[in-house]
Amino acid sequence: MLNKLLVLFFSMMCAGVAAQDDVLVLDGDEVEEDVTIDPVKQKLLDEDNNITNTTSLDDFFQRLQLLEEGKRDKINIVHIGDSHLQADVFSDAIRKKLQEYFGNAGCGFSFPHKLARTNGSVYIKYRSNVVWDKRRNVYPIKKDIAVGLSGTALTTNEDFVIRAEVLENEYDFNTIKIITPNNEPTFNIAITDKKIELESDKSKSITHKIKSGEALSIIARKYGTSVKAIKSANGMRSNNIRAGKTLKIPTKQKEKRKISKSEFTPLPLVTDSLSHYYHSEQALSKIYLLPNGKKDIYNLSGLVLEKDAPGLVYHSIGVNGAKTLDYNKYALFFEQLPVLNPDLIIVSLGTNESFDKIAVEEYMEDLNEFIATIRSKNPNAYLLVMTPPPSLFKRKYPNTFAATYAKTIIEQEKEMDYATWDLFSEFGGTKNVNRNVARGLMKSDRIHYSAKGYQKQGFLFVEAFMKAFSNFKTSNK
Repeated sequence: MLNKLLVLFFSMMCAGVAAQDDVLVLDGDEVEEDVTIDPVKQKLLDEDNNITNTTSLDDFFQRLQLLEEGKRDKINIVHIGDSHLQADVFSDAIRKKLQEYFGNAGCGFSFPHKLARTNGSVYIKYRSNVVWDKRRNVYPIKKDIAVGLSGTALTTNEDFVIRAEVLENEYDFNTIKIITPNNEPTFNIAITDKKIELESDKSKSITHKIKSGEALSIIARKYGTSVKAIKSANGMRSNNIRAGKTLKIPTKQKEKRKISKSEFTPLPLVTDSLSHYYHSEQALSKIYLLPNGKKDIYNLSGLVLEKDAPGLVYHSIGVNGAKTLDYNKYALFFEQLPVLNPDLIIVSLGTNESFDKIAVEEYMEDLNEFIATIRSKNPNAYLLVMTPPPSLFKRKYPNTFAATYAKTIIEQEKEMDYATWDLFSEFGGTKNVNRNVARGLMKSDRIHYSAKGYQKQGFLFVEAFMKAFSNFKTSNK
């Protein structure tokens, strides 16, 4: 009789849990319960969500404990990945939570993604009076373009001004570091009390000499504009054109705005072996980058923004479309990485390899080379590898490559002496991709996640991270 009552009670509990909207509350933030939980087994998150091989992080956790006890000023965590990281939604969810626990020492590494005409973090707003050239590490090496820490080269040969403005007061900074290839002194920094308009409101025009047989529609298509826009720019009433004549072609680009350097107050830069930096006793929210003399090319690898306050800095580096081998082929990335003084390096790669259907042996060889090079340049840093998240091929076929990568990453963790967080399993593997889409956690491409999905991944990682840290402190009392 007792056994029957227990069975009935368990059945009622399962039915009740399956019917309700599961919610995980993490320090006041509500996110949907993890869709990977099997409702039949009823596994609890605090039992199932773990970082493995945490003994490899013991020395790092010791540093973290010293920070927590006020015996250390800063901890630097560097998170490296692909498009899952570039927008800084996933990494920012982690940053915010960890800084709630350990203190906010700054937003860390920053790159002007907007000037490279792509997506990036929303903390720093970048503007410039010129159009910059860009080159991601996904492309073959070009001898005259050095791709460094950001994974994207940002270059110009024009006389420029860049404005970097912090949009959230909590990330105002005292120290700014400028990272350039070979630590060349190509940039100055300055402030100003005046309102400087960097972007012109006048569209930039180019000229086109009409060839025989061309029509306005052909010319418009060639330059990515419209027939109406060309006619307006040239005061034309009809579509008739004549070979040999020239046309003004309007573009979406704006004319370069000339800005006098006398508008700015230059600030003194200090040089060390890895960067040029400026420190201010008073927190800053806005800074300008200017050319340091006339150069053939100006190449910005990135900035680092830090506060004087003790705490944790969470640096995020992501490149859309990047694979591990793309990072491996640019030595400058590894040479510049020590400027971030990493205590822990987190690696989140593998998605693009899986869609190229790279064999697991080849992927692991690239990953292990990446890890070995990182360690050779950062001997005091510890490693944590995240498995790639689940996805589908062509929105319907299981991505078995990602599954195999995840399994192999975990299998070699002890041999390679790194910790692992199995994001692939935490988000339910390929069998739960469609459920993730249905619950608004994943985009319809079945590859990328929504802001809600990336935030949830971040919260889950912090939960596993804090649990591992708590276990460390308990076992080392």
